[in-house]
Amino acid sequence: MTARLLVVTPLRLERAAVRGGLRGALVVRSGMGAARAASAARTVAPLPFEALAVAGFCGATSEHLRPGDVVVASEVRGPDGVQGCESAVIVAALSGVGIARVHLGPIACADHVVRGAERGMLAAEGALAADMESAWLAPAAAGRPFAVVRVVLDTPARGLCRPPAMVSGAVAAWRTLRRLAPALTLWAEDVVAAREGAPEPVR
Repeated sequence: MTARLLVVTPLRLERAAVRGGLRGALVVRSGMGAARAASAARTVAPLPFEALAVAGFCGATSEHLRPGDVVVASEVRGPDGVQGCESAVIVAALSGVGIARVHLGPIACADHVVRGAERGMLAAEGALAADMESAWLAPAAAGRPFAVVRVVLDTPARGLCRPPAMVSGAVAAWRTLRRLAPALTLWAEDVVAAREGAPEPVR
């Protein structure tokens, strides 16, 4: 049986946050980092699904964002190039489930934790956030609708090396990730229906 949606999360904690709010979706954990993400992409690509979403945490590149904010990727930028993402429908879906602080823009992907001045360089290039998996998971979509939705865990001034910031940021990010899960289902329903030329689901 083909699943409407496959959601890949790097961490077990992220998987636990989203899976309870999804219906009829496959949810798998890739593991953290580029190598594990690339391996997971090869594993999940043959699975029977119609749309792929990557969901999890990210680091903001600018102080304009704060822990718990949602970043929807317009594109993911990795060492091997740029991958466009489905974005407009998922922004609307997030609004529909009551997520207010949503930012649309590029996400930069690196094979290491991005800190300090490097975040500033990415911000200067227009990236809103950084992660370590999305660019390597993108090939698993293999022509199917692909989206990346990340929740800000920390910012340049509120880094994970500062324990109070780490705790408060993690709580805010986890709560938002749990709340946004139904929007992933709505996105998949809409984009798959659009590709099939069918009327959008009535809600």
